[in-house]
Amino acid sequence: MRLGLAACLSLSCALPALAGPFEFAPAPQTDLNRVYRIDKATGEVGACQFQLKEGGVGLTVCFPTGEGAGPQAPSDYGLMPSRHEREGGIFRVNIRTGEMSICYVFDDKTVCTPQAK
Repeated sequence: MRLGLAACLSLSCALPALAGPFEFAPAPQTDLNRVYRIDKATGEVGACQFQLKEGGVGLTVCFPTGEGAGPQAPSDYGLMPSRHEREGGIFRVNIRTGEMSICYVFDDKTVCTPQAK
């Protein structure tokens, strides 16, 4: 019984250390209800936002992956919003290499600039 309890406690302590495969961050623009999503292993970026629907509860509109926003070389990626209150885009950062790119919605697709250092 004690062994089972100890195993359960050690597992529950380890659970917060197990990170999910995605990270989410809002666009810095204060009047934009857009949230960006990144696959932390591949760097693939997507974005979704709320849209009003007349006579209804509204819709979640997601923008498909476009140019530069698809999977990158396997690494450890994250999202970093700027502090610029009028910026609709977000930085995609490669935590291992220090490379960065800017991702934003353009022509109803999520796009990213080439990574640079």
